[in-house]
Amino acid sequence: MEEKKELRIQAYETSSNGSQLEEVETLSGQQSDIRIQLLPDEEYQTITGFGGSFTESSAHLLNQLSKANRAAVLEAYFGESGAKYSLTRTHMNSCDFSLSNYSYAPVENDLQLEHFSIDEDRDDIIPMIKEAMALSKDGFRIVSSPWTAPPWMKDNKDWRGGKLLPEYNDTWALFFSKYLEAYKAEGIDIWGFTVENEPLGNDNNWESMHFDAEEMTSFVQNHLGPRLEADGHEVKIMGYDQNREHLKEWIDAMYKDEASSKYYDGTAIHWYASTFEVFPEALQYAHNKAPDKHLIQTEACVDAEVPIWKDDAWYWKKEATDWGWDWAPEKDKHLHPKYAPVNRYARDIIGCMNNWVDGWIDWNMVLDRQGGPNWFKNWCVAPVIVDQDKDDVYFTPIYYVMTHFSKYIRPGAKRIGFKNSDPELLVTAAKNPDGSKAVVVFNPGPEEKQFSISLNEEEASIRIDAQAIQTLIIE
Repeated sequence: MEEKKELRIQAYETSSNGSQLEEVETLSGQQSDIRIQLLPDEEYQTITGFGGSFTESSAHLLNQLSKANRAAVLEAYFGESGAKYSLTRTHMNSCDFSLSNYSYAPVENDLQLEHFSIDEDRDDIIPMIKEAMALSKDGFRIVSSPWTAPPWMKDNKDWRGGKLLPEYNDTWALFFSKYLEAYKAEGIDIWGFTVENEPLGNDNNWESMHFDAEEMTSFVQNHLGPRLEADGHEVKIMGYDQNREHLKEWIDAMYKDEASSKYYDGTAIHWYASTFEVFPEALQYAHNKAPDKHLIQTEACVDAEVPIWKDDAWYWKKEATDWGWDWAPEKDKHLHPKYAPVNRYARDIIGCMNNWVDGWIDWNMVLDRQGGPNWFKNWCVAPVIVDQDKDDVYFTPIYYVMTHFSKYIRPGAKRIGFKNSDPELLVTAAKNPDGSKAVVVFNPGPEEKQFSISLNEEEASIRIDAQAIQTLIIE
């Protein structure tokens, strides 16, 4: 049998042994029993991007760092030397990762929103976005999400829970249009909206507003879609925006018929239904029901945890829990074991990509050593943790895991097929617009492995460390 030619690869690895996107040499002439074969003609979804979120908490913390450290964090996320984030999110009005409750429309019964103002964002979120824009060579897209309408538009007159009163449907739709115009006046284009963050709940916790699937679809079909269209806005509208275990019922309502689906450009999802389960059947169902629509993961984080400071090993160990460890119903407890934060990110992003998700957005880009600031004290972990009092910055292993995807799989890439002979290795692959192939391989196991990767008639062998993630670039 004719020997295959050597495949030329650049390989980068992050591992529990301490490597951080370090280049790995191919193993010239060595054979392996584990084989990954790329199938570049087998094409799936077009990638929209990867990234994180501009929150008031993150922007407020950056404002407290020295100019040098602020610049270093933003370069690490958006610069050419960093993660090159391409898809981001921010909140409209306040959210739990704000310093207080606020709305851009605070004046009651202001039906035409004559007092609408984004002044709340001028000290923090807007400067953070603009600095990121100046650093980003390729640019990035922004998805904006409201946690709630102002209390005066709701049946319970509260920031938390309740529903939008029907008499304010048109005013709330106008709110989205005003927001687009206000941000555009700042030089910031908003690419997409989700209609409502987590419409199923958070009653007594932080800002929220309830919709069921039919109510949201009616609001989009009869108010939000027509308003944005009438005002000449070209912006993506994504429905749902919560956990995957309820995805099917929302998909059925959103894409029931041509009228219901007309203004929807896609579906947004979160990962908090489980620390490890990707829900592939739900994702496949969503894609098959609306194959020409976006399917974007808009929020994920290691929640209900105070970050561990400068201890990389913790992020690779099964020490983190989540809200479900304490609060999930008994029937769902098995979905919320202790789970390694790095495994959670790597497994989910690979699983999402392999099941038609085209964008994946992390939650806060920067948090403090407490996991805030957060007015509700809902502490979480972020890829970058700062000690603002000491002007110190910690890039956690989660930052490097995100970079393995965002830096090397670019917007417009096509996910491609592959064959993988080892089910313990998690793999995904994409073909970039410049023709390069990017393959991400995750080895969560306790032993290093050697595998061969082939493309057409060329092949290379690579060693991957125990508990390691690699990105392989084939020019």
